[in-house]
Amino acid sequence: MASLFSSVLLSLCLLSSLFLSNANAKPKLGFTADLIHRDSPKSPFYNPMETSSQRLRNAIHRSVNRVFHFTEKDNTPQPQIDLTSNSGEYLMNVSIGTPPFPIMAIADTGSDLLWTQCAPCDDCYTQVDPLFDPKASSTYKDVSCSSSQCTALESQASCSTNDNTCSYSLSYGDNSYTKGNIAVDTLTLGSSDTRPVQLKNIIIGCGHSNAGTFNKKGSGIVGLGGGAVSLIKQLGDSIDGKFSYCLVPLTSKNDQTSKINFGTNAIVSGSGVVSTPLIAKASQETFYYLTLKSISVGSKQIQYSGSDSGSSEGNIIIDSGTTLTLLPTEFYSELEDAVASSIDAEKKQDPQSGLSLCYSATGDLKVPVITMHFDGADVKLDSSNAFVQVSEDLVCFAFRGSPSFSIYGNVAQMNFLVGYDTVSKTVSFKPTDCAKM
Repeated sequence: MASLFSSVLLSLCLLSSLFLSNANAKPKLGFTADLIHRDSPKSPFYNPMETSSQRLRNAIHRSVNRVFHFTEKDNTPQPQIDLTSNSGEYLMNVSIGTPPFPIMAIADTGSDLLWTQCAPCDDCYTQVDPLFDPKASSTYKDVSCSSSQCTALESQASCSTNDNTCSYSLSYGDNSYTKGNIAVDTLTLGSSDTRPVQLKNIIIGCGHSNAGTFNKKGSGIVGLGGGAVSLIKQLGDSIDGKFSYCLVPLTSKNDQTSKINFGTNAIVSGSGVVSTPLIAKASQETFYYLTLKSISVGSKQIQYSGSDSGSSEGNIIIDSGTTLTLLPTEFYSELEDAVASSIDAEKKQDPQSGLSLCYSATGDLKVPVITMHFDGADVKLDSSNAFVQVSEDLVCFAFRGSPSFSIYGNVAQMNFLVGYDTVSKTVSFKPTDCAKM
């Protein structure tokens, strides 16, 4: 009888412990927000006077400028990657503070800190929209030098001896910069499927000195990279380290907006899903690295080769802010030759776009099937992922050679649900009609 009583008591204790642990567990978040392409009519950057071809050419030029600011400096022990200040192709509507103050910021998987221009701002670039005033937010709070939020920024943070507040300084590859205070405040994300999601005590950069090539119609950056202060890392366990996006093709006629999902909404599953390891690099925590083994053009498979092929793991960055896919020069040349030999048509020149493999945009142009062979994941591209129409009468291969870094760009990712699991360290791809999400 005593033994039975002990067993019952033990069971009750275990149930009580389980109940308490579940009661104390943080609820998991699941929400979806719009990703607005910067050339969409919903974007402040939209220019109605431009044709769709002109917009695409501009995106290509931004893509090239973005990667050519990825530089490796010989005087440092690790590669130093610089990004242009105006990089990024997608925008997010977010609000900072209480009451919520709306900003339209670049959503960037190639940076970490969420920052915006703040009043007072005596040394700032011209901005069309009003500046965020931290004094008008009841939830804004500067952080101290000894805080975990300050130390998370490492070399980008500095300390004020006057009031012990944490400051930051970020410089970009084109000599643009932003400087200001590190603070915490409430971030509100407009959710497309539920009521707006409020996230408390999010680390932000409140920029009081910002200059360079920033666009006057932009209000800042939402960092979605892998570093300690990125929005993804800050949300952490509440989203189980998961986010995904589905990019609507640039040629879509129905003006549908791309989507970005977080947490339980970001799970990529079902038929057709393939996954590849996400490679961590201590020297560059911000960027998401994958391993590209080879590329197939029809039945011909071309093995990856490049300056970093000696350490084949993590040889390509997946990035939502770069339009083109960029590959090491020699590898790209071999790929282009294979693509060209598979197309029975005369090559055309297009000096304006800077793309080297172009053809007349005729209805009977037949292009080969191109498959990206990532480690453990074969991603079969549609023709719209591999070729882009740069004018009414010209289509070009949406890949290009790069002298240093390889990047898997957003044209190749369109009409795929792309899921990042930073806990399980995987990136998944699922062919999807993104306009229907």
